[in-house]
Amino acid sequence: MTAVTPTLDVAEAADRLALAPPSQTLAWAVGAVPRFAVSSSFGADSAVLLHLVTLVAPDLPVLFLDTGLHFPETLVYRRTLAQHLGLTDVRDLRPALAVSEQARAHGGGLYLRDPDVCCAIRKVAPLDAALAGYGGWASGVRRDQTLERSATPVVESVLRGGRPMVKVAPLARWTAADVTDYLDRHDLPRHPLAGRAAGVAYPSIGCAPCTRPIRPGEHLRAGRWSTSAKTECGIHLERR
Repeated sequence: MTAVTPTLDVAEAADRLALAPPSQTLAWAVGAVPRFAVSSSFGADSAVLLHLVTLVAPDLPVLFLDTGLHFPETLVYRRTLAQHLGLTDVRDLRPALAVSEQARAHGGGLYLRDPDVCCAIRKVAPLDAALAGYGGWASGVRRDQTLERSATPVVESVLRGGRPMVKVAPLARWTAADVTDYLDRHDLPRHPLAGRAAGVAYPSIGCAPCTRPIRPGEHLRAGRWSTSAKTECGIHLERR
């Protein structure tokens, strides 16, 4: 089972890379961490991190949580963006229970009655299982997205499944404006539902039953789990 090696000084790397460009952070992680991957939701902002991956390590495994509840547009975008960027190793992670099996076991509409349990089954468990084979991974988390993410380190050691791993957030210091600027400068394909220029207000895209368009003046993630107090699916709530 892969784990953080004793010779890997995560604290030193965290200090050194705190203000580094995202590509430099990714390059360090790919070179220093045994078996490294990147997770992606193939959501509204995902093209930025995935484009950076192609510049540093185009064969890096990309882990996509196929929950069975995505918008059809997300699944189309997953294929379109992977082809556009030339990603060679996109891995679809699926829950142990199909949506119909989950409904039989837990009742229908679990995402409305207990979204934490639904996310635990359809997101957290599949990612934990996949990451058991890796020493670390990168995500597109940014500090400006939620209060829970506001102190996200660029590099950190976390406990995942009871073992230490390296987690990297190359875009942690970026803002939504930085992301938009990067998408524009590199002419990257947009998620069909993002379409901000077309006035479609889906700036944050998760599972279809738990995502709605935002209203004028709302926070960019206000459309996620808007019928509950939930703000995180759980995959970024590791113990440090």
